[in-house]
Amino acid sequence: MEVDELRRRMEEVGDEGRRAQRRLAVSSHDERNRALKEGAKAIRDRMELLLEANQADVEAAREDGRSGAFVDRLQLDSQRVEGMAAGLEAIAERSDPLGRVDQEWARDDGLAFQRVRVPLGVLAVVFESRPNVAADAAGLAIKSGNAAILRGGSESRRSVDVILEAMGAGLEEAGLPSRAVQTVPTQDRAAVGHLLSMTRHIDLLIPRGGRSLVERVQMESRVPVLGHLMGINHTYVHADADLEMARSVVVNAKMRRPGICGATETLLVDRAVAAEALPLLVEALEAAGCRVRGDEESRSVVDHVEAAQEEDWDTEWLDAVIGAKVVSGLDEALEHIADHGTGHTEAIVTEDEEAARRFLDHVDAAIVLHNASTQFADGGEFGFGAEIGIATGRIHARGPVGAEHLTSYNYRVRGTGHVRP
Repeated sequence: MEVDELRRRMEEVGDEGRRAQRRLAVSSHDERNRALKEGAKAIRDRMELLLEANQADVEAAREDGRSGAFVDRLQLDSQRVEGMAAGLEAIAERSDPLGRVDQEWARDDGLAFQRVRVPLGVLAVVFESRPNVAADAAGLAIKSGNAAILRGGSESRRSVDVILEAMGAGLEEAGLPSRAVQTVPTQDRAAVGHLLSMTRHIDLLIPRGGRSLVERVQMESRVPVLGHLMGINHTYVHADADLEMARSVVVNAKMRRPGICGATETLLVDRAVAAEALPLLVEALEAAGCRVRGDEESRSVVDHVEAAQEEDWDTEWLDAVIGAKVVSGLDEALEHIADHGTGHTEAIVTEDEEAARRFLDHVDAAIVLHNASTQFADGGEFGFGAEIGIATGRIHARGPVGAEHLTSYNYRVRGTGHVRP
């Protein structure tokens, strides 16, 4: 597509999104909830069509030689599609994030102030292989009164088209503009570059994908970015861990779905229990189909595991591979996480409440867990209905980003003829 034609089409999408958002911003909570419920119904009604489209996406990905973890993120089945629809209904059940009064006060002269939650405006979401991101992003945008422009990867194009057709149908059934949720109208890679510069049309840009995508968006975007960095997550088995609990938590944290950003990528084991814990944990991980790459001390305990390389500690595997490292205690575990973690999700397994408190207080991550799997790093598990991503930055929002986090605020001031001297 010619550069001028691409720019024209992208600006049309932006203009339509801005117009639709103005209507959505003044819609009622009931209207937005109806759009979500009708969208869920439309997804269920299109189940067969969606699965056929997804199968075509999956077959194309396999022909391109994509990894098993990539295909797992891309693939839908009836259970995942039902989960998508149920997620929209769960978003609808949440309280209205708009119009909430965060603070209010009055001056001695009677001038009254309120800080009230309002939509952000138009969101752009750039994502790669997971088609459910389209439903989550659209649903959360509708709930929070925002319009959304979605740019999925070419590998999920067929699936995303069906999902967004369903969401548009839900909006129309609720009497809201279907263009409140749009997809970028081309797979031309230059379209992403245009999104990054559309400051007149887009208020927040959210990248969902691999490190190269996120870093490109963060470096090049002129639009504010809600960062979602990769998840190099750790589970630390402390000296006072219940080892049966540790086995269950570690296997789930790595192998429930190894291809998601909440999966544990590095296992840290306290030296005080390494001789007992490592054989137990390695056996359980390998039985679940996971390869273990250990440091020198881990291999002195379980000699058949692969040798870890230094770069392993900075690798997001997104696959059935885990690094294992023995640490001298809590301080070294904290130091390793500070050096190699990405601020996403970190966990400790221990029966020592003081050690747990120190871990929760000292780890600088969006989500920190005690005696629980890192796979709980999910907005649905937090009760948000769904999430638009796990924000790993420190500005505006952090952790699972639900509808309430896609709002800003304004100040409303009421007087009785007040004038300033």
